[in-house]
Amino acid sequence: MNHHALGLRERKKAKTRAAIQEHALRLFREQGYDATTIEQIADAAEVSPSTFFRYFPTKEDVVLFDSTDPLMFASFEDQPPELTVVEALRRAFHEVYENLTPEEVESQAQRQELIRTVPELRGRMLDDLVGAIDLLAEMVGKRVGRDSNDVAVRSFSGALIGMVMGVFLAAGDEVKSELDYIKLFDDAMAQLEAGLPL
Repeated sequence: MNHHALGLRERKKAKTRAAIQEHALRLFREQGYDATTIEQIADAAEVSPSTFFRYFPTKEDVVLFDSTDPLMFASFEDQPPELTVVEALRRAFHEVYENLTPEEVESQAQRQELIRTVPELRGRMLDDLVGAIDLLAEMVGKRVGRDSNDVAVRSFSGALIGMVMGVFLAAGDEVKSELDYIKLFDDAMAQLEAGLPL
């Protein structure tokens, strides 16, 4: 399997995944999360239910999947070494979000709203954040040249994820768009960088 063919296959998979998620979000918007079945989503995306399950193990996963995650990790790793961890994160955040298309921004906002308002999605997201701490600790550890199990690296990562949760769950109705979230997260990171003063 040459590199090019692999790249092509990966792109094709990413396209299928994006299409399934797009149709799912549209159906959730039109008829509600609970009323929408996996069969309906598969049908709309012109794939079989078994193909749906190959990309998303559950209906929850189709909402929780965030296509910007790999972009964010790559951007964070590419930030110049003289930046602090928080500066590198803030910059990665801006780089990724400022390059999204209006449609991508819209679908991010819809995903966030569903996660905030559908109890099982909220529960799953909170569960998934435990794994996110591990992932973040690994990235942060690599950046500062320390082990991901180092207690300072762990507590920093936990604080950051806690902050994301705090902002996300408290955001409520004043958040009208994904851009409001970006501003809130950015303000929270600035506060973290300043040593969390109140």
